Amino acid sequence: MSTVDTTAPLGTRRSTATDAGAARKAGRTTRGNRSRRERPGWFLTLSAVVVFLCSIFPVYWMVNSSFLPTNRIRSTTPTFFPVDGTFENYRKIFAGETNYLFAPALRVSLLVVLAVLVAALVFGFLAALAATRFRWRGRKVFIVTILAVQMIPGEAMIISLYSMLRDWNLLDQLFGLILVYTASVLPFTIWTLRGFVAGVPAELEEAAQIDGCSKIGAFVRVTFPLVAPGLISTGVFAFIQAWNEFVLALVVMESNKTLPIWLRALQEATKGTDWGTVMAGSTLISIPIVIFFLVVQGRMTSGMVSGAVKG
Repeated sequence: MSTVDTTAPLGTRRSTATDAGAARKAGRTTRGNRSRRERPGWFLTLSAVVVFLCSIFPVYWMVNSSFLPTNRIRSTTPTFFPVDGTFENYRKIFAGETNYLFAPALRVSLLVVLAVLVAALVFGFLAALAATRFRWRGRKVFIVTILAVQMIPGEAMIISLYSMLRDWNLLDQLFGLILVYTASVLPFTIWTLRGFVAGVPAELEEAAQIDGCSKIGAFVRVTFPLVAPGLISTGVFAFIQAWNEFVLALVVMESNKTLPIWLRALQEATKGTDWGTVMAGSTLISIPIVIFFLVVQGRMTSGMVSGAVKG
Protein backbone atom coordinates (compact mmCIF):
# COMPACT_ATOMS: atom_id res chain seq x y z
CA MET A 1 0.00 0.00 0.00
CA SER A 2 1.33 3.39 -0.93
CA THR A 3 1.42 6.18 1.62
CA VAL A 4 1.18 9.90 1.10
CA ASP A 5 3.13 12.52 2.97
CA THR A 6 0.34 14.73 4.43
CA THR A 7 2.75 17.24 5.93
CA ALA A 8 3.96 18.40 2.53
CA PRO A 9 2.12 21.12 0.63
CA LEU A 10 -0.68 19.99 -1.60
CA GLY A 11 1.16 20.66 -4.81
CA THR A 12 4.26 18.76 -3.71
CA ARG A 13 2.81 15.58 -2.12
CA ARG A 14 4.37 12.44 -3.61
CA SER A 15 3.78 8.77 -3.02
CA THR A 16 6.63 7.03 -1.21
CA ALA A 17 5.96 3.90 -3.21
CA THR A 18 6.45 5.88 -6.37
CA ASP A 19 9.71 7.27 -5.01
CA ALA A 20 10.97 3.79 -4.14
CA GLY A 21 10.13 2.47 -7.58
CA ALA A 22 11.87 5.38 -9.24
CA ALA A 23 14.93 4.81 -7.05
CA ARG A 24 15.07 1.11 -7.96
CA LYS A 25 14.73 1.97 -11.64
CA ALA A 26 17.47 4.59 -11.37
CA GLY A 27 19.73 2.06 -9.60
CA ARG A 28 19.23 -0.52 -12.34
CA THR A 29 19.95 2.13 -14.98
CA THR A 30 23.12 3.23 -13.19
CA ARG A 31 24.40 -0.37 -12.84
CA GLY A 32 23.59 -1.04 -16.50
CA ASN A 33 25.45 2.07 -17.63
CA ARG A 34 28.42 1.17 -15.39
CA SER A 35 28.60 -2.37 -16.77
CA ARG A 36 28.44 -1.07 -20.32
CA ARG A 37 31.29 1.32 -19.57
CA GLU A 38 33.39 -1.37 -17.90
CA ARG A 39 33.14 -3.89 -20.76
CA PRO A 40 34.99 -1.69 -23.30
CA GLY A 41 37.57 -0.90 -20.61
CA TRP A 42 38.37 -4.58 -20.03
CA PHE A 43 38.50 -5.20 -23.77
CA LEU A 44 40.94 -2.33 -24.32
CA THR A 45 43.09 -3.50 -21.43
CA LEU A 46 43.22 -7.04 -22.79
CA SER A 47 44.06 -5.71 -26.27
CA ALA A 48 46.88 -3.61 -24.82
CA VAL A 49 48.30 -6.65 -23.00
CA VAL A 50 48.21 -8.73 -26.21
CA VAL A 51 49.94 -5.98 -28.20
CA PHE A 52 52.58 -5.60 -25.46
CA LEU A 53 53.30 -9.33 -25.39
CA CYS A 54 53.59 -9.50 -29.18
CA SER A 55 55.99 -6.55 -29.11
CA ILE A 56 58.18 -7.75 -26.26
CA PHE A 57 58.45 -11.40 -27.31
CA PRO A 58 61.08 -10.83 -30.10
CA VAL A 59 63.21 -8.91 -27.59
CA TYR A 60 62.85 -11.69 -25.03
CA TRP A 61 63.70 -14.32 -27.67
CA MET A 62 66.84 -12.39 -28.61
CA VAL A 63 68.02 -12.25 -24.99
CA ASN A 64 67.04 -15.87 -24.40
CA SER A 65 68.95 -17.05 -27.48
CA SER A 66 72.05 -15.13 -26.45
CA PHE A 67 72.53 -17.60 -23.56
CA LEU A 68 72.17 -20.71 -25.74
CA PRO A 69 74.72 -22.47 -27.97
CA THR A 70 74.08 -22.47 -31.71
CA ASN A 71 72.99 -26.12 -31.82
CA ARG A 72 70.28 -25.41 -29.24
CA ILE A 73 69.13 -22.38 -31.22
CA ARG A 74 68.93 -24.41 -34.44
CA SER A 75 67.07 -27.24 -32.72
CA THR A 76 63.50 -27.94 -33.82
CA THR A 77 62.51 -28.01 -30.14
CA PRO A 78 62.46 -24.40 -28.92
CA THR A 79 64.01 -23.47 -25.58
CA PHE A 80 61.86 -20.83 -23.94
CA PHE A 81 63.87 -20.53 -20.71
CA PRO A 82 67.70 -20.78 -20.64
CA VAL A 83 67.77 -22.61 -17.32
CA ASP A 84 71.10 -24.26 -18.23
CA GLY A 85 72.35 -21.39 -20.38
CA THR A 86 75.91 -20.17 -20.70
CA PHE A 87 77.82 -16.88 -21.03
CA GLU A 88 80.06 -18.37 -23.73
CA ASN A 89 78.61 -16.13 -26.46
CA TYR A 90 79.37 -13.00 -24.45
CA ARG A 91 82.83 -14.31 -23.63
CA LYS A 92 83.60 -14.66 -27.34
CA ILE A 93 82.63 -11.04 -27.92
CA PHE A 94 84.65 -9.52 -25.08
CA ALA A 95 87.59 -11.88 -25.67
CA GLY A 96 87.88 -10.64 -29.24
CA GLU A 97 87.13 -13.96 -30.94
CA THR A 98 85.45 -12.15 -33.87
CA ASN A 99 86.62 -10.33 -36.97
CA TYR A 100 86.26 -6.93 -35.30
CA LEU A 101 86.52 -5.98 -31.64
CA PHE A 102 83.48 -4.77 -29.71
CA ALA A 103 85.12 -1.94 -27.76
CA PRO A 104 86.35 0.11 -30.78
CA ALA A 105 82.95 -0.19 -32.47
CA LEU A 106 81.23 0.92 -29.27
CA ARG A 107 83.53 3.92 -28.99
CA VAL A 108 82.86 4.97 -32.59
CA SER A 109 79.10 4.62 -32.20
CA LEU A 110 79.04 6.59 -28.94
CA LEU A 111 81.12 9.43 -30.36
CA VAL A 112 79.03 9.66 -33.52
CA VAL A 113 75.66 9.42 -31.78
CA LEU A 114 76.45 11.96 -29.05
CA ALA A 115 77.79 14.45 -31.61
CA VAL A 116 74.73 13.96 -33.83
CA LEU A 117 72.41 14.34 -30.84
CA VAL A 118 73.92 17.65 -29.75
CA ALA A 119 74.16 19.07 -33.29
CA ALA A 120 70.63 18.03 -34.26
CA LEU A 121 69.05 19.49 -31.12
CA VAL A 122 70.99 22.77 -31.26
CA PHE A 123 70.49 23.49 -34.96
CA GLY A 124 66.98 22.04 -35.00
CA PHE A 125 65.88 24.13 -32.03
CA LEU A 126 67.30 27.34 -33.48
CA ALA A 127 65.65 26.64 -36.84
CA ALA A 128 62.32 25.88 -35.11
CA LEU A 129 62.51 29.16 -33.23
CA ALA A 130 63.25 31.06 -36.43
CA ALA A 131 60.34 29.39 -38.24
CA THR A 132 57.90 29.99 -35.38
CA ARG A 133 58.76 33.20 -33.58
CA PHE A 134 59.91 35.35 -36.51
CA ARG A 135 58.33 36.43 -39.78
CA TRP A 136 60.71 36.54 -42.72
CA ARG A 137 60.53 36.15 -46.47
CA GLY A 138 60.61 32.51 -47.56
CA ARG A 139 59.51 31.13 -44.19
CA LYS A 140 56.61 29.13 -45.65
CA VAL A 141 58.82 27.81 -48.43
CA PHE A 142 61.35 26.72 -45.83
CA ILE A 143 58.70 24.83 -43.84
CA VAL A 144 57.29 23.11 -46.92
CA THR A 145 60.81 22.17 -48.04
CA ILE A 146 61.50 20.53 -44.68
CA LEU A 147 58.32 18.50 -45.04
CA ALA A 148 59.21 17.48 -48.61
CA VAL A 149 62.76 16.44 -47.69
CA GLN A 150 61.40 13.94 -45.15
CA MET A 151 59.58 12.14 -47.96
CA ILE A 152 62.81 11.39 -49.83
CA PRO A 153 64.25 7.98 -48.86
CA GLY A 154 67.84 8.09 -47.68
CA GLU A 155 68.86 5.32 -50.08
CA ALA A 156 68.08 7.62 -53.01
CA MET A 157 70.88 9.98 -51.96
CA ILE A 158 73.62 7.45 -51.23
CA ILE A 159 75.52 8.02 -54.50
CA SER A 160 75.44 11.79 -54.18
CA LEU A 161 76.47 11.64 -50.51
CA TYR A 162 79.34 9.31 -51.32
CA SER A 163 80.58 11.58 -54.11
CA MET A 164 80.32 14.65 -51.91
CA LEU A 165 82.24 13.09 -49.01
CA ARG A 166 84.86 11.73 -51.41
CA ASP A 167 85.45 15.20 -52.87
CA TRP A 168 85.76 16.64 -49.35
CA ASN A 169 88.13 13.84 -48.23
CA LEU A 170 85.71 12.79 -45.52
CA LEU A 171 85.30 9.13 -46.41
CA ASP A 172 86.00 6.83 -43.46
CA GLN A 173 86.12 9.88 -41.19
CA LEU A 174 83.96 10.27 -38.09
CA PHE A 175 83.22 13.89 -38.97
CA GLY A 176 81.88 12.83 -42.37
CA LEU A 177 79.54 10.28 -40.80
CA ILE A 178 78.41 12.83 -38.19
CA LEU A 179 77.69 15.31 -40.97
CA VAL A 180 75.59 12.79 -42.91
CA TYR A 181 73.66 11.63 -39.85
CA THR A 182 72.96 15.19 -38.72
CA ALA A 183 71.61 16.10 -42.15
CA SER A 184 69.38 13.03 -42.14
CA VAL A 185 67.75 13.71 -38.75
CA LEU A 186 67.52 17.52 -38.96
CA PRO A 187 64.32 17.72 -41.08
CA PHE A 188 62.32 15.65 -38.62
CA THR A 189 63.93 17.45 -35.67
CA ILE A 190 63.01 20.90 -37.01
CA TRP A 191 59.47 19.85 -37.90
CA THR A 192 58.83 18.27 -34.50
CA LEU A 193 60.37 21.06 -32.44
CA ARG A 194 58.43 23.62 -34.46
CA GLY A 195 55.22 22.14 -33.09
CA PHE A 196 56.49 22.27 -29.50
CA VAL A 197 57.70 25.86 -29.81
CA ALA A 198 54.44 26.95 -31.41
CA GLY A 199 52.58 25.39 -28.47
CA VAL A 200 54.20 27.86 -26.05
CA PRO A 201 52.34 31.22 -26.26
CA ALA A 202 54.56 34.19 -26.96
CA GLU A 203 52.52 36.11 -24.37
CA LEU A 204 54.34 34.21 -21.62
CA GLU A 205 57.63 35.73 -22.70
CA GLU A 206 56.03 39.15 -22.97
CA ALA A 207 54.66 38.84 -19.44
CA ALA A 208 58.09 37.87 -18.15
CA GLN A 209 59.62 40.90 -19.88
CA ILE A 210 57.01 43.14 -18.25
CA ASP A 211 58.06 41.69 -14.87
CA GLY A 212 61.64 42.78 -15.54
CA CYS A 213 63.26 39.92 -17.48
CA SER A 214 65.30 40.59 -20.58
CA LYS A 215 64.32 38.90 -23.84
CA ILE A 216 67.01 36.25 -23.39
CA GLY A 217 66.13 35.84 -19.71
CA ALA A 218 62.45 35.37 -20.54
CA PHE A 219 63.36 32.76 -23.12
CA VAL A 220 65.66 30.86 -20.73
CA ARG A 221 63.31 30.99 -17.73
CA VAL A 222 59.93 30.58 -19.47
CA THR A 223 60.10 29.14 -22.99
CA PHE A 224 63.00 26.73 -22.67
CA PRO A 225 61.64 24.77 -19.65
CA LEU A 226 58.32 24.33 -21.45
CA VAL A 227 59.99 23.10 -24.64
CA ALA A 228 62.32 20.74 -22.73
CA PRO A 229 59.97 17.71 -23.03
CA GLY A 230 59.89 18.25 -26.79
CA LEU A 231 63.68 18.46 -26.94
CA ILE A 232 64.01 15.19 -25.05
CA SER A 233 61.39 13.40 -27.19
CA THR A 234 63.09 14.57 -30.36
CA GLY A 235 66.48 13.63 -28.94
CA VAL A 236 65.29 10.08 -28.35
CA PHE A 237 64.34 9.79 -32.02
CA ALA A 238 67.68 11.23 -33.16
CA PHE A 239 69.56 8.89 -30.81
CA ILE A 240 67.74 5.76 -32.00
CA GLN A 241 68.03 6.64 -35.68
CA ALA A 242 71.75 7.38 -35.49
CA TRP A 243 72.45 4.37 -33.25
CA ASN A 244 70.70 1.83 -35.47
CA GLU A 245 71.57 3.26 -38.90
CA PHE A 246 73.30 0.71 -41.12
CA VAL A 247 73.30 1.56 -44.85
CA LEU A 248 75.03 4.96 -44.75
CA ALA A 249 77.64 3.72 -42.28
CA LEU A 250 78.34 0.72 -44.52
CA VAL A 251 78.91 2.98 -47.55
CA VAL A 252 80.79 5.83 -45.86
CA MET A 253 82.97 4.00 -43.32
CA GLU A 254 85.65 1.42 -44.07
CA SER A 255 88.02 0.88 -41.14
CA ASN A 256 86.01 2.67 -38.42
CA LYS A 257 83.07 0.36 -37.82
CA THR A 258 79.93 1.34 -35.99
CA LEU A 259 78.06 -1.25 -33.94
CA PRO A 260 75.56 -2.26 -36.69
CA ILE A 261 78.49 -2.85 -39.09
CA TRP A 262 80.32 -4.76 -36.34
CA LEU A 263 77.25 -6.94 -35.84
CA ARG A 264 77.18 -7.73 -39.54
CA ALA A 265 80.81 -8.84 -39.32
CA LEU A 266 79.84 -11.52 -36.78
CA GLN A 267 78.04 -13.38 -39.54
CA GLU A 268 81.25 -13.48 -41.59
CA ALA A 269 83.44 -14.91 -38.82
CA THR A 270 82.84 -18.50 -39.91
CA LYS A 271 81.21 -20.25 -42.83
CA GLY A 272 78.12 -20.90 -40.72
CA THR A 273 76.57 -18.06 -38.77
CA ASP A 274 77.11 -18.31 -35.03
CA TRP A 275 73.62 -17.21 -34.05
CA GLY A 276 74.37 -17.31 -30.34
CA THR A 277 77.12 -14.72 -30.77
CA VAL A 278 74.91 -12.64 -33.07
CA MET A 279 72.11 -12.61 -30.49
CA ALA A 280 74.57 -11.69 -27.74
CA GLY A 281 75.87 -8.82 -29.86
CA SER A 282 72.32 -7.65 -30.61
CA THR A 283 71.55 -7.67 -26.89
CA LEU A 284 74.63 -5.59 -26.13
CA ILE A 285 73.70 -3.07 -28.82
CA SER A 286 70.19 -2.72 -27.36
CA ILE A 287 71.35 -1.99 -23.80
CA PRO A 288 72.46 1.66 -24.38
CA ILE A 289 69.10 2.49 -25.98
CA VAL A 290 67.22 1.05 -23.01
CA ILE A 291 69.43 2.93 -20.54
CA PHE A 292 69.03 6.20 -22.45
CA PHE A 293 65.26 5.82 -22.55
CA LEU A 294 65.04 5.02 -18.83
CA VAL A 295 67.06 8.13 -18.03
CA VAL A 296 64.92 10.52 -20.07
CA GLN A 297 61.48 8.90 -19.89
CA GLY A 298 60.55 10.95 -16.81
CA ARG A 299 61.02 14.20 -18.71
CA MET A 300 59.23 12.83 -21.77
CA THR A 301 56.05 12.14 -19.81
CA SER A 302 55.95 15.55 -18.12
CA GLY A 303 53.41 17.74 -19.85
CA MET A 304 53.93 21.24 -21.13
CA VAL A 305 50.80 22.56 -19.45
CA SER A 306 51.79 21.20 -16.06
CA GLY A 307 55.18 22.82 -16.51
CA ALA A 308 53.52 26.17 -17.16
CA VAL A 309 51.41 25.82 -14.02
CA LYS A 310 54.41 24.88 -11.89
CA GLY A 311 56.44 27.75 -13.29
